[in-house]
Amino acid sequence: MKAIIADDEMHLAEDLRHRLNKLWPELQITSVVHDGVAAAIALAEIKPDIAFLDICMPGQSGLNVARSATGDCRVVFVTAYDDHAVQAFEQAAVDYLLKPVSDERLARCVERLQQRSIAEPDALLARLQKLLAVVSPEKTESLRWLRVQVGQSVRMVAVEEVCYFQSADKYTTVLTRDAELLLRTPLKELIEQLDAKQFWQVHRGTVVNARQIVSAHHNLLGKVFLTLHDRLEKIAVSRKFSHLFRQM
Repeated sequence: MKAIIADDEMHLAEDLRHRLNKLWPELQITSVVHDGVAAAIALAEIKPDIAFLDICMPGQSGLNVARSATGDCRVVFVTAYDDHAVQAFEQAAVDYLLKPVSDERLARCVERLQQRSIAEPDALLARLQKLLAVVSPEKTESLRWLRVQVGQSVRMVAVEEVCYFQSADKYTTVLTRDAELLLRTPLKELIEQLDAKQFWQVHRGTVVNARQIVSAHHNLLGKVFLTLHDRLEKIAVSRKFSHLFRQM
């Protein structure tokens, strides 16, 4: 069987390819592309049996690309939607991989693919579009500014200047290059407003600005720690998210 992977986040696409090779050595991943136009071309030229498509890509969305898939090609969407959307997808039996993709979820997806039990593209697309209309009727712009109370004044902090966010009970600690500020918003709520392509959750209570990551270090116990450009402390990565840094 042949497969293609389309994801504009190159490191995630390569990580998915690497883990699929381990889980399903017989599967031939013939193309890894990083935009919707290239994905549509790969579908037409390669005619794969399986297509792993990111939903949000430059050029064309994964939904639009999937419309050009033949009846013999099964589509697995890669999404970054929140838990409520994920529950809806589960109930509708739509197959997807939620970023960051856990080992357990990928293994279940491979098993279903091997059993040929995934919905055909037309049915999958119809269900997904119906769910998106309910769960996410319109895509809101990602948060760009934070309003942080400092004494008797309010400080405006550009989100792109944040090195990482750390959960602090019902609040969130905002760590920039030269400051530690307390935001009166729980991290769980804040995550939903951040650009998932730039801010990666690496621990239950930690979200890191990907542009700040210099390297990932694996210690003798297999734990992963991140080095950032503008902060001296090392950032711990939980096992759930360690696969994001396997090739770093």
